[in-house]
Amino acid sequence: METELLTPDEAGLQKAAGLIREGQVVGMPTETVYGLAADATNRDAVAKVFAAKGRPMDNPLIVHISSMEELEQAVSRVPELVTSLADAFWPGPLTMIMPKSERIPMETSGGLDTVGVRMPSHPVAQALIRTAGVPIAAPSANRSGYPSPTTAQHVLADMQGRIPAILDGGACSCGLESTVVTFDDDRTVRILRPGFVTKEMLLEHVPNVVIDPAIFRQVSASEKVASPGMKYKHYAPNAAVTLVEGSPELFRQFLALQQADGVYALIFDGDAEQFPYPHMTYGGTSIEQGRQLFARLRELDQIGAKTVYVRMPQKDGVGLAVYNRLIRAAGFDIVHLSPRI
Repeated sequence: METELLTPDEAGLQKAAGLIREGQVVGMPTETVYGLAADATNRDAVAKVFAAKGRPMDNPLIVHISSMEELEQAVSRVPELVTSLADAFWPGPLTMIMPKSERIPMETSGGLDTVGVRMPSHPVAQALIRTAGVPIAAPSANRSGYPSPTTAQHVLADMQGRIPAILDGGACSCGLESTVVTFDDDRTVRILRPGFVTKEMLLEHVPNVVIDPAIFRQVSASEKVASPGMKYKHYAPNAAVTLVEGSPELFRQFLALQQADGVYALIFDGDAEQFPYPHMTYGGTSIEQGRQLFARLRELDQIGAKTVYVRMPQKDGVGLAVYNRLIRAAGFDIVHLSPRI
């Protein structure tokens, strides 16, 4: 099977929507990352998504809708806080977990009675969902465990011959997967996966926000998880990744001791001028780092990096999402540098 790149015009949208209605899988742009789009109500189509990614079947998929009217197709009950959060953040990079409807098979929800739903803001994603006429399951369109794709070419590199088509909607504006939340009660939102919708932003619309401890730790193979990105090693390039916490000077000193063939650093934009070792930059702010991280990890593989030391981002705001992706890409391999006294 040759994978076709489709332009997001009427003909491309009709072809992609037709493939989805036939039970096929299509690469779809969103504002977060590219997804593998399939009919969320079709067990066989969902199985093709897992097969294309090489994804464990207990890792739940997120269902994408294009309007609030479509929400009832995916869920059986709408928690009290959902409406206010939808008013504030939909369409956009927020996924909310709710009790699933009977239309959503267990294959889509990873064996859970709940399902994550979001309304993407990317106009091509919205048009595809409307044209297909079904809720769309769309995990990131990469090989399972590899950095998520933020361009159609990234998807093609991972999915050539695995899916029939990819809609090319340009580069993703966020670059990180959506924030995923669940509801502890009618006053409390729990963040299961951080993203561009931050704790501070949520607190403007709900009384309480809790950050789940699993964001910072390795989840055991026996645990059930409600959100993608919590359980398995994710977002990792072929190169071995180590996350390094320390000042620019300590980081330079540390890299001086690591020099060998294939060793690279991933650093902040502002660190580059005085950094004499092989490196790439991934932005100067948390938002820039979110947009660039996955592309940089892929580029490091392309130039033959064997080991990558990444300067640790901030751990608040969008920086928490960048940090969350990096600790999983590194398999929780973290070095904490401190000055000698």
